[in-house]
Amino acid sequence: MSKKPIIVFEGIEGSGKSHHISIVSKYLKNNKIDYLKIREPGGNPNSEKIRKIILSNKSNFNKNTDLFLYMAARSENISQIQKYFHKKIILIDRFTDSTIAYQHYGMGVDINLIKTINKFLLKNIKVDFTFLNLVNNKNLYERLKKRKSLNRYDKFNMKFYNKVQRGFVKLSNINNRKYQLINSNLNIEKNEKIILNKIDKLIK
Repeated sequence: MSKKPIIVFEGIEGSGKSHHISIVSKYLKNNKIDYLKIREPGGNPNSEKIRKIILSNKSNFNKNTDLFLYMAARSENISQIQKYFHKKIILIDRFTDSTIAYQHYGMGVDINLIKTINKFLLKNIKVDFTFLNLVNNKNLYERLKKRKSLNRYDKFNMKFYNKVQRGFVKLSNINNRKYQLINSNLNIEKNEKIILNKIDKLIK
């Protein structure tokens, strides 16, 4: 594995992935370690425009349109990722596994279509390690309730989120050596330490 790996933080809404990627980015910054942080959808001006369309509560796209919008946002990020591939540590808040978990396992889009588009976009880009954050229904519900505003993807039912989370777990089982499951129902500070300890091993 490169000492400048691509590290992805995955998980459903309320699982703590965005919190943990923020903690890791602060840790790298404090230690003067060069890194790039991207979120999907989003990550650059064009992708952020697409993000607003996807997540808007006024949007009501069918499952295929959703897929193509997510892929369009990813396409805008690829040149930036390619530029720093193996040159900087790259942290990504959601990536290819999210597309499979949400669009295939959650919405039923053909997995081969998703894989074909990802293969076309990514070329030689490969994820080195993934932190998969898991959350139970009770904590998911409580955390969403505390959000000041909810986007379109924060308003699905529990059955949908359960299907997506099970999809993530299936993906982790396929390649478990490159995954670490984080039980976000546990103490958040404990999980921060677990993740930072793993980050040290990945980059040093």
